[in-house]
Amino acid sequence: MNEAARRIVPMAKDQGDATYREAPNNLEAEQALLGAILVNNDAFYRVSDFLKPVHLHEPLHRKIFEVAGDIIRMGKTANPVTIKTFLKADEKVGDMTVAQYLARLAAEAVSIINAEDYGRAIYDLALRRSLITIGEDMVNIAYDAPLDMPPQSQIEDAERRLFELAETGRYDGGFQAFNDAVALAIDMAGQAFERDGSLSGISTGIHSLDGRMGGLQRSDLIVLAGRPGMGKTSLATNIAYNIAATYEGEVQADGSMKAKNGGVVGFYSLEMSSEQLATRIISEQTEVSSSKIRRGDISEQDFEKLVACSQHMQKVPLYIDQTGGISIAQLSARARRLKRQRGLDCLVVDYIQLMTGSGKSSDNRVQEITQITTGLKALGKELNVPIIALSQLSRQVESREDKRPQLSDLRESGSIEQDADVVLFVFREEYYVKNMEPRDEFDPKYEEWKQKFEAVKGTADVIIAKQRHGPTGTVKLAFQAEFTRFTDLADPSFTQYEH
Repeated sequence: MNEAARRIVPMAKDQGDATYREAPNNLEAEQALLGAILVNNDAFYRVSDFLKPVHLHEPLHRKIFEVAGDIIRMGKTANPVTIKTFLKADEKVGDMTVAQYLARLAAEAVSIINAEDYGRAIYDLALRRSLITIGEDMVNIAYDAPLDMPPQSQIEDAERRLFELAETGRYDGGFQAFNDAVALAIDMAGQAFERDGSLSGISTGIHSLDGRMGGLQRSDLIVLAGRPGMGKTSLATNIAYNIAATYEGEVQADGSMKAKNGGVVGFYSLEMSSEQLATRIISEQTEVSSSKIRRGDISEQDFEKLVACSQHMQKVPLYIDQTGGISIAQLSARARRLKRQRGLDCLVVDYIQLMTGSGKSSDNRVQEITQITTGLKALGKELNVPIIALSQLSRQVESREDKRPQLSDLRESGSIEQDADVVLFVFREEYYVKNMEPRDEFDPKYEEWKQKFEAVKGTADVIIAKQRHGPTGTVKLAFQAEFTRFTDLADPSFTQYEH
């Protein structure tokens, strides 16, 4: 075995005074693992959830591991005889042919019990090699200092690559085999089948909305828009709290936590302080008016409710960042950090127009908004989480007879509509009808107004104006203004469908 290893491994060489440093690797561990797999195919399943062919240092070992994995997944036996037909017959390993090398690996195989330990050692060395590559690139770029890459951009790029390495064990990106994509799609369907409510995405806690969207899909950019006073922040906080409150974690093979139900939520509150946001959520949960909480106009019974609610809320994985005017680069860096430290399953940004682009300050606001929405979409894909981004609507809504918003009302950029996977509009007709109340209650039109107001009182429409993966339409919800709470209507027949 060692003679073969010697021919595979390049030996350290002296180059003048400098010693050539070989990339970290352990060929003996690779040989031991492959031998264990060839003798007992169950060894493959002990490492397959974290170890990929790319993690092995020696190209021939990568090929053997890849071929063995394909054969085992097909339900067949992988051994020196079945594998050798998929490798180059004329390839030499020292003085041995590939067939002889495979037989030697199997003959000197160690116990399957050690397979996972060898796999971990190989994986850790692969991470170290990747870290060396990233570090060398950082040093080389910093020395060369290309004009089109300022230091801040280099920091962001290095942070992104390090995050990807920490999350997935590789950072090279590139093409993915179609069979891997198919396996991911089947896994997603399986998870949806097992999850509460059988949703493919994360439940919003509002059943009629989930029924329309299948929950919040990972890597989607969901734009939630509305005019001031429509309750878009209320809906966002309701959804964020519902997701965090139903969080149920599951320990993975590598020791990390994964959300089985609900999820860890990051909330960027650019408009309100964290205390104001917390007050809204407490009001929604306890059914004590937020204005009363702020004024301290509460009874002893209400106060007990608030204390009990706050004790429960302390355990909820909802994290708030209240930095005003945050840039897309800062937001991305903090989101990556949160995912590494606490986990992350959903991000909420309140709201797009209060953010800044990561480049130089520009007079062209449309261009800046484009940069922000493109950055949010890329971040959602990178972190594999849904991002709910709130947006203002232009004033042209107010000048129309029909106040229901349309896609063309999205403010400052067509890129919001273009980059979003889902566009939701919050529309409360009650808000507009209330403002039309006749001053004189003896006015003949007062009765007509009253009937109209009663019909729309306490309701809100969530208009699904765009959805890449499903139908558009309108979902009618109940809205309790004093508690800033959206809920399902008692009568489900209110949900309207359009295609």
